[in-house]
Amino acid sequence: MKCVAVDDEPLALALLIDNIRQVTSLQLVASCANAMEALTVLNREEVDLIFLDIQMPGLTGLQFLQSLSVRPMVILITAYEKYALEGFNLDVIDYLVKPVPFERFLKACNKATDFFRLKNNALPAEQPDYFFVNAEYGLIKIVISEIVLIEGLKDYLKIHLADGKNLVIRMSLKSIEEKLPPNKFFRIHKSYIVSVSHITSIRKNSVFLSERELPLSDHYKEELLRVIGQGNKS
Repeated sequence: MKCVAVDDEPLALALLIDNIRQVTSLQLVASCANAMEALTVLNREEVDLIFLDIQMPGLTGLQFLQSLSVRPMVILITAYEKYALEGFNLDVIDYLVKPVPFERFLKACNKATDFFRLKNNALPAEQPDYFFVNAEYGLIKIVISEIVLIEGLKDYLKIHLADGKNLVIRMSLKSIEEKLPPNKFFRIHKSYIVSVSHITSIRKNSVFLSERELPLSDHYKEELLRVIGQGNKS
């Protein structure tokens, strides 16, 4: 995996570089003293993983992450435990508190390697039938065919599964929509994405999933009817 090390403290950056070079699965493509240097690297290099300090002058590590439209995997390394929850809410792979024992560093790298392999093992011509989400400080596998409904709850999503279970995660509807096959899932409202195969009926401005009634916005209605082969009928 191609990685970048970012830390404004020279000694901490040197130690991080040394640790990275001991891990055979990692290839260090750049070391940076601040977030702006890291952004320059990301604009010119394909990067799989960032080791990122949080407290840096100018743009902090968390602000840097929030500014990225496409994020590589991230392992946060910081002297402060208080940012752990915010870090995991940004879907980081791991959160390491300085000083970091090499064994703990290696464990984080192995976690990133496993996730990298999971993302890249699917055949290029095929749409993966699952994806992973960060929940409960770990990665949870979601099988796409088991999703019935995804409900937006401000900064969170509730994923309704076919077995009746629900999973609440911190993620946007737009982000999860990008992981779903567009011919099988459809946004019917600003707060709902549904599995087309679980739609039992459409009546006026409502979509029914068995006995559950959901609102159908006019903005999405025409396209939904086209998707299910009903043209402009209502």
